[in-house]
Amino acid sequence: MTRTMKPKLISTLIFLFIVSNYFAQENKLTVANWNIENLFDVADDPETNDQEFLPSSNKEWNQEKLTHKFKNLAKVIMTMKENSGPDLLGVEEVEHKTMLDSLVQSYLAKGKYKVAYAESPDNRGIDCGLIYNSGIMELIEVSSLYIKLPDKYPTRTILCVTLSLNSKDTIVVYVNHWPSRRGGLQESEDNRIAAAKVLRKSISEKLKLNPDRKIVAVGDFNDEPENKSLFEVVNAKGDSCSARNTVAEAQLVNLAYNKSMNDEGSYLYQQTWNMLDQIIVSGGLYKKYNCNSFEVFKPEFLLTKSGKFMGAAYPTYGGGNRYLGGYSDHLPVVADFTF
Repeated sequence: MTRTMKPKLISTLIFLFIVSNYFAQENKLTVANWNIENLFDVADDPETNDQEFLPSSNKEWNQEKLTHKFKNLAKVIMTMKENSGPDLLGVEEVEHKTMLDSLVQSYLAKGKYKVAYAESPDNRGIDCGLIYNSGIMELIEVSSLYIKLPDKYPTRTILCVTLSLNSKDTIVVYVNHWPSRRGGLQESEDNRIAAAKVLRKSISEKLKLNPDRKIVAVGDFNDEPENKSLFEVVNAKGDSCSARNTVAEAQLVNLAYNKSMNDEGSYLYQQTWNMLDQIIVSGGLYKKYNCNSFEVFKPEFLLTKSGKFMGAAYPTYGGGNRYLGGYSDHLPVVADFTF
């Protein structure tokens, strides 16, 4: 090889590397979920219990703090997928659709995202929403799945969104925020089992019509992958990439299961990590999954830097009403798929 050929060869290799990475990035679909912790406006809604987040409340919630919250959320979201932002992002604890619209239109990549949303009967007025990449996906349908709890207490609905991906594939996304563990894990379990039954019934109906349907359920489930609601009722089993191609289309796989078994989590409670935020996929979508890409997303700036909560998500408030100016009390979860 002559000396004059070496620079040409190196340039060609660099070019091919850049091009291959570009197309790999273009074909990668990044799915994420994040409980963004109380994204409230500053106005009083007489139909909901939002008094905690008003300028007159003990939290002194105001427009300046809300603007800071928007900027913080956008910083985290746009850091995902190598600083280009996820393609699908399920979010929980949003007061109104206008809040997500404001986040998308004023703080995220301009023109890239749109919002799918539905109001729910939660007493505090917090709902689930979906932010999606409108450059590659088109909205087909939005619906809500209502959950009737044993104690008849009004709870958040499950958001169900159907999208067309590049006019070729159809993806069904469920965004969940199941009843909390208030009152105790076992004492409140029946409420989450009720939610699990509603989710499983809807998924089963869709898979019966098309066993290869690409379905993903994301959310803050307030249970861990090994708990009865998810492992038995939803019947979402552990992730085993070595057997990925043998998974039945109708089988559900919980991509968070293995991390949970290794004591990793998305939410720190009393010095114990809980994997409350998860991504569950149907067999049809699992075949598109980039093995071992599921992770709890935790860039350094998103974490508490000191004290007994060091390493946990850095929240907006700490100890009740002490304003910290952080991001959320949950860490996001992400996973990649190749189409």
